[in-house]
Amino acid sequence: MTEKERMAAGQLYLSAEEQLTQERMRARQLNTQYNALPAQDTTQRARVLRELFGSCGEGAWVEQPFYCDYGYNIHVGKNFYANFNCTILDGAKVTIGDNVLLAPSVSLYTAGHPYDVQQRNAGLEYALPITIGNNVWVGGNVVVVPGVTIGDDTIIGAGSVVTHDIPSGVIAAGNPCRVIREITPEDKRRFIREE
Repeated sequence: MTEKERMAAGQLYLSAEEQLTQERMRARQLNTQYNALPAQDTTQRARVLRELFGSCGEGAWVEQPFYCDYGYNIHVGKNFYANFNCTILDGAKVTIGDNVLLAPSVSLYTAGHPYDVQQRNAGLEYALPITIGNNVWVGGNVVVVPGVTIGDDTIIGAGSVVTHDIPSGVIAAGNPCRVIREITPEDKRRFIREE
């Protein structure tokens, strides 16, 4: 089994091996290219995102700067928006649904390291997938750790550290992030644009 296959299977792997190193370098080159593009060059920015990501829905937009490990493990739905300084460590698959909003400095980390110091010092790591459902709003400076799923229609409060799955239709916040309450009809009417 190759190190890339081990990575994809959620097993311990050596990220410093040649193939994975080359794939990260490809992503770094595309990150550098993307981050250097003029903000108004929307055509080239969209092209680079489509080249970098595994799949990219219509209307997806990522503000600069943006950083990722591989890119090809990132799959975003339509109308995805990531604000400034988003980091996605995508050793495992990161699946993000439609109409998802990531506030500034959101970090999604599929990568982790063994608790055993000898294995960690040997350079071993693991990656577990992250899944974010449809219509999710993730507040600023949120960190999502390996293996987490966030359900549809959920809001994650700013500054949260999401260490376990969060269900659909709730407001959750904190370190560690926990469900505060369900989203109510009153919440949905709180900010209504009047024409």
